[in-house]
Amino acid sequence: MNTIEKALMHGLFVHLHHNIDKVIDFKSFQELNQQVDKIWPGALAIGPEKNDDAAVFQVPGMDGYVVAKMESHCSPCVPRPYDAAATGAGGAMRDVVAMGGRPVFLLDFIGTRPLDQEVIVGPCGFAGVCTCGTCKVMTSQERVNIMVKGLRDMCEVMDVFIVGGGFSTSFSDIVPAVVVSVFGKLVTEKPLTKPAKNPGDKIIIIGVTGTDGNDTLYRAGLVKEMRPAVALFKEERIALEAALAAFGTGKIKACSDLGAAGIGAAICESARYGGLGARVDLTKVPVSVSDITPQEILICETQARFVVQVAPEDADEVVNAVKSKTENVTVIGEITSDDKEVFEYNGQIIATIPNKPSREIIEALKG
Repeated sequence: MNTIEKALMHGLFVHLHHNIDKVIDFKSFQELNQQVDKIWPGALAIGPEKNDDAAVFQVPGMDGYVVAKMESHCSPCVPRPYDAAATGAGGAMRDVVAMGGRPVFLLDFIGTRPLDQEVIVGPCGFAGVCTCGTCKVMTSQERVNIMVKGLRDMCEVMDVFIVGGGFSTSFSDIVPAVVVSVFGKLVTEKPLTKPAKNPGDKIIIIGVTGTDGNDTLYRAGLVKEMRPAVALFKEERIALEAALAAFGTGKIKACSDLGAAGIGAAICESARYGGLGARVDLTKVPVSVSDITPQEILICETQARFVVQVAPEDADEVVNAVKSKTENVTVIGEITSDDKEVFEYNGQIIATIPNKPSREIIEALKG
């Protein structure tokens, strides 16, 4: 394994962000939902056992489907509370969009230390003592105000209601809690499920990739400082409208937002869940900086991005639809019949990710 393969496979197969089913009994949820389905037949279209971007359900007696997602951005609130709260909201909204929905309502929960206690905001926040000279010392109340503003500003630009939430000052940990739930309306004919559908389908990226958001590298122990993704407001709205334009063609087979572990995770999970593979040319990805490395293109978590999959004959139509909203769209690869995902840059293979790593590799990643 090279360094980037180690980081990406750690995120995909070890870190709990991508492996919630290892600690939560989804089977018991499925059994419960099957029981409740006898009361409300067909109300739940996509539940937690599907491990998709968001849930899809129908309120009995109402037309149409609701898309819902809960997301937390707790640890990033230590160095960047404003951006972390905003990207938590934006990420949950993108998950709703990735299922074919448009976000409409948001609920939030914030948990923090007692309001008069001092907290350190900045890269040294996890240590509890600033040694870099750039951190800010403020009260827990002041940090709460910053987080609330991040949530509010993202909802404003996305035309999303804040309809309620919860608040607690009983937290004693350095890390505060920022949790959001977003609800939207399904606007596609049926949910756009994550698994890849057919070999040969083209992979299209919407949005621009930068060097921010190294959480996956940090969690894998490969970098010393967490640099959370920067909140992008205007870009989030553009990406939303571009995705909706793509959906309007009726040709989208699968869609994912680019959250944790970025392009790498989105494509690997989609291909693996579909029992397929993928090949991606990272040189074709639109980027925001000239000195970005191929490894950063693959794994960084820049906001306001989606990938969609379409049949080869529909690729031009979808790209042209997206271009009515943004020029930041291009075909970057295709789904294959292989059992692995291959990422290359300028003709050189940067990473190869197997759908089923060996037990030896998993144990090495845990270590």
